[in-house]
Amino acid sequence: MRLTVNKNQLLKTLTIAGHAVPSKALVPILSNVKLEFTEKGLEITGSNSKISIKSIVPNMVDGKDILHGSGYGAILIDARVLTEAVREIDGETICLDVIDDCIAKIDDGKSTFRINCLKAEEYPDIDLEIAGPSFEIATEELIDLVEQSAFAASTKDQRPILTALNIDADGTNLTATATDSARLARKTIPMAVASPFRCNAPARTLSEIVKLFEGEKTVVVSVEESKITLKAGYTIVSSRLVAGDYPVTKAIIPQMFNYHLEINAQELLSAMRRVSILSGEKEPVVKLTMSEDEVEVSSKSDLNGSANERIATFQFSGEPLEISFNSLFVADAIKALKAEDVTICFQAEMKPFVVKNPKDDSVVELITPMRTY
Repeated sequence: MRLTVNKNQLLKTLTIAGHAVPSKALVPILSNVKLEFTEKGLEITGSNSKISIKSIVPNMVDGKDILHGSGYGAILIDARVLTEAVREIDGETICLDVIDDCIAKIDDGKSTFRINCLKAEEYPDIDLEIAGPSFEIATEELIDLVEQSAFAASTKDQRPILTALNIDADGTNLTATATDSARLARKTIPMAVASPFRCNAPARTLSEIVKLFEGEKTVVVSVEESKITLKAGYTIVSSRLVAGDYPVTKAIIPQMFNYHLEINAQELLSAMRRVSILSGEKEPVVKLTMSEDEVEVSSKSDLNGSANERIATFQFSGEPLEISFNSLFVADAIKALKAEDVTICFQAEMKPFVVKNPKDDSVVELITPMRTY
């Protein structure tokens, strides 16, 4: 196998496939990427057994030669070593020459690397084919669906099912829901899907995956019994699903509220950030004190002292109310809404409350308050 390839395109593809390569591989062979030269181009595959990514350096892009070579074949090379070597080479074009299936010579005419490699047969078989029912979605819609919901999933493994993003296609809508039991985020978009389905995709993995498709117009998504596969452009990604039954969450979100606060998103974020400096806790708790005449954000710590800040611009309806919460949860919800102004709807002091974008009812963020001083 002997190739001449555009450096930037090779580095981009290595970086994409490298997202699936573990930093510390329990199975040593998975610290490698698989390079396979075919009629399609140079296919680069990485995997950690839970997520697998294949991305292709095509022969041509926009009519411009990117890759040419001779001798179809495949090898395994340490992902970190290869990526760093390609990154450090100055030349615009790189020559890759595989010698006796055990040495990969990488050269730009100035720098030369000889990297030990392994035979491709040692790599595990990876199924990246789209076999189950599939649908196509605009990339921007998919990114919004994940970004506005997945952040609320649990990052702890005590209840693995809560680390998942529940995706439900009922034939007319596509809904993504995440919860860690203290908060919940749900995003719904209208979408006709020929074969309705429900699956639990790993939320953190999906958040990373969708970023790989930025710049592509659409993504093809396929859901099978144990995996979800996404394909766009020259990249295909497959991830295991999270086993188990997702909690029933439809009845959790309240429909009636007694208090409403309309407020500038950035002003509230800034106030919470400042007063939580003194909280000195992993879960910074702030108190929101509200009336029709005044809204104040405050925090108090026996160790550090107290802080408070009045909000200048707001509109509040209802009787005076005090409610305390994890400021990071509220900040995450506000950022996910991507709105200039937000509406926060309350039932009572110790009842879960909802953060909404008044101009977009497709997203709902639910947060459980906390007991405090």
